[in-house]
Amino acid sequence: MAVEKEQASGGLKEVGGKIKEAAGKLVGNERLEAEGKLDQAEGKTEKNYGKVKGAVKDQLN
Repeated sequence: MAVEKEQASGGLKEVGGKIKEAAGKLVGNERLEAEGKLDQAEGKTEKNYGKVKGAVKDQLN
């Protein structure tokens, strides 16, 4: 199964969200922390979409 671009992009967004959340906690910025959590959720969703898309593509081939 090839890695779909959504998987890669979602993984990067998820990691970026973790960094943003940690930075928010470090400086006491609740908004930055919340944005990091949101980015993580979006990244996970995008990554999972890529996995499903890849699995469907593999089944059709």
